[in-house]
Amino acid sequence: MSHQSTSQISVSSAEAHARKVSRIGMIAAAYAALTLVTLLFLGSLARGPVQFRVSEALCVLALFTADAVPGLALGCAIANIANIVLSGTGMLGMLDVVFGTIATALGAYFTWRFRSRPALALLGPVIANALIVPAYLPLMLQGIGFYTIPFTSIALDGAYPAMYAFGLIATGIGEAAVMYVLGLPLARALRRTSLPRTLACDESDQG
Repeated sequence: MSHQSTSQISVSSAEAHARKVSRIGMIAAAYAALTLVTLLFLGSLARGPVQFRVSEALCVLALFTADAVPGLALGCAIANIANIVLSGTGMLGMLDVVFGTIATALGAYFTWRFRSRPALALLGPVIANALIVPAYLPLMLQGIGFYTIPFTSIALDGAYPAMYAFGLIATGIGEAAVMYVLGLPLARALRRTSLPRTLACDESDQG
């Protein structure tokens, strides 16, 4: 192989890597920005026991590119770090930074893994968030002044199983509403654009 050919391959590889990093960064920025807007306007409905994080609809991007997995995870971490200041949870907010980010990453990976079946793929974020978020949410809720399970008089102290069950159902319903009412139509709209073809070309370049 000639020196010129080697140089061309190196440049092409560098360009593909730059596009990958740029794509991850843009997805992270979009998710973080939309999450913060949601937190500011919906308040506890975006971070409380009943959650409707509109930004979760962006998880459908994992139907089109594997880069959405790290991009969404990074965006979630950034947004949850900012939420520590907005909600006043202090170090308890790090639970959301760590485990919320893990839930987003796992959900996005599931979506990418089953991207050929969108209706099934979108279950990934629903299941991941429904199982993981309620596991640490009671601790955070007490930190920001929630002392009873919403819509009941059951105190959080000593009621972890009940709070987890409530959170599993409430978080699951909220996530499902966002993914299927907002996310699925968004995915269908994106399929009618040049985005899937562009991302497919970039994926093949990276390969």
